[in-house]
Amino acid sequence: MKHKFDEIPIKKLVLQLGIPAMLAQFFNILYSIVDRMFVGNIPGHGDLALASIGISAPALTAIGAFAYLICIGGSSYMSISLGKKEPEMANKAISQSFMMLLLVSIAVTISCLIFKKPLLYALGCSDTMYPYANSYFSIYVLGTFASLMSLGMNFFVLAQGHAKQGMISIALGAVVNLILDPVFIYGFDLGIAGAATATVLSQICSMIYVLRFLFSSSNPIRISFGKLDWSILKKTLAIGMMPFIIMLVDNLIVIFLNASLRNYGGDALGDLYISAAAIVQSFMVLITCPLQGITNGCSTLYSYHYGAGNYKKVMESFRYVLLVCACYVVILMVAAQAFPSVFVRLFTQDAKMIGLCTGFIRKYTMGLLGVAVQFAVVDGLTAMGKVRYTLPVSFLRKIIFLLCIFILPMVTSLDNIFYCETISDLLGATFTSVLFLCVIRHKLKQELTA
Repeated sequence: MKHKFDEIPIKKLVLQLGIPAMLAQFFNILYSIVDRMFVGNIPGHGDLALASIGISAPALTAIGAFAYLICIGGSSYMSISLGKKEPEMANKAISQSFMMLLLVSIAVTISCLIFKKPLLYALGCSDTMYPYANSYFSIYVLGTFASLMSLGMNFFVLAQGHAKQGMISIALGAVVNLILDPVFIYGFDLGIAGAATATVLSQICSMIYVLRFLFSSSNPIRISFGKLDWSILKKTLAIGMMPFIIMLVDNLIVIFLNASLRNYGGDALGDLYISAAAIVQSFMVLITCPLQGITNGCSTLYSYHYGAGNYKKVMESFRYVLLVCACYVVILMVAAQAFPSVFVRLFTQDAKMIGLCTGFIRKYTMGLLGVAVQFAVVDGLTAMGKVRYTLPVSFLRKIIFLLCIFILPMVTSLDNIFYCETISDLLGATFTSVLFLCVIRHKLKQELTA
């Protein structure tokens, strides 16, 4: 039986899958951006509350990484099975991932609530920040099950080619969050706790939509219950381990950046710079999340055609996904250099903070085209289970970033630490391009045309 991926041209499929997934991530980032926007404008202590969310962010992102660990691998395994015309294995992949994610959600929630105080202080929280960070973090963690289910199981919606349904699930949560944030933060006067409550309720709405779709009897590949099959789980975890580790390292980078800002800036200036860094990171989320939407939405093309042994269509997928990513990034790169203050004013009206963040965003985003190369190549290889290639490609960029965090404040002013992203993006993309063109594509050709 022919699958639509066999009949529709790759160029058209990339647009059909990538654009809705990109738009879905625009809605998804409203969770963090809207929270930070409303919290940053709380009268009297908005900047401090905003810094507290920035401090909590690495831990919360690390929680979300478990969805990537289980479900990127599971959805890739499912797509590869469909490419091999093995629907029973595809059904097992989604069901095993669902049960594993359920168990992980419970374990993560309990662990985070027990160790939240030492964790927040390890992330750079100060005594002044702790009441705000504790309130936001505690409520958010209570919604771990909804967060992981809505994020993780949506990969299986996308992997079956249902990009529109995947977009709706995320958009639903984002709209609910947008409505509830001002109600809980200002209307009920809950402050930062209101932002976390609104986020959890919105994630519950997304989860209900996704699970209802995946449990539906009309869906050919749907969730069913049974015993955990470790032979399948080992294969899915092997694929998902790379994006999981990447997300953890990204969080480690944010932690080290905040630690460096506090170390060289002191308590007073450190809090100011950490608040500014939270705004800069929010802008980067506006870039990286939609990019990841494109690559995640199209990852099923790589998996399916790799499973089918079609080298030509695998390479077409790389080419067109990179083109779409590059077009998007160039637009955001121009905006970052020309109008950064427009974005900054969403979070703060303080003139000093606006001046700082405007300069920091420009320094941080000069090499954004390299991010497009990195995402297109790494996520495509991950979808095919090629972890041995993604490891050096991903970690060189991370290592360069960390070195810049440690070295730049020692040899120049603290402001210039924000060049770390640009330097790592340009050098990392150069290495990735050379490795892909000279080694990886030839290895893929040998494997798929043998």
